[in-house]
Amino acid sequence: MSDAKPDTGVRAVVEVLAKALVDRPDAVRVVESQHRHMTLVELFVPAQEIAKVIGRQGRTAAALRTLASSAGEHEGKTVTLEIREGR
Repeated sequence: MSDAKPDTGVRAVVEVLAKALVDRPDAVRVVESQHRHMTLVELFVPAQEIAKVIGRQGRTAAALRTLASSAGEHEGKTVTLEIREGR
């Protein structure tokens, strides 16, 4: 039996939520990387969909960041979520 955990962490949480917010979920991409003692999660969405992910006055983006941070704490990680325009 393997001790490896399935991919149910921060990356998966962000991906599921972002795909639910946009009209073209297939265009959403999430990349997770380690930088020193921090986990960087980059959420790439098409330019025409970015407003849906950011929300009014950035409230949706703030909620996504809070959920990503909470999911990271559950795994013992410090998480930063960056929202970027995809190709």
